[in-house]
Amino acid sequence: MTQNDPSYGDRAVGLTFNPGGDPRVFSAKQTYAMLIDDLDELRGNSTDPEVKRMASIAITEVQTAQMWHIKLLTWKS
Repeated sequence: MTQNDPSYGDRAVGLTFNPGGDPRVFSAKQTYAMLIDDLDELRGNSTDPEVKRMASIAITEVQTAQMWHIKLLTWKS
């Protein structure tokens, strides 16, 4: 997606927030955003409440992994 039209995944990972301009951070966030978009599509295409619940949990867990991944990439010892 473009900056003017961010996807759900782009917004969920804060794709444009990268104060250090680290290309590794952008690349990682982009990967997680695509995964979240896939999960969101599965959630939106289902009428099964359990599938919707599982997709929502999976999205939350991907966001958690993304945050820890970015923390690792930006860690200063």
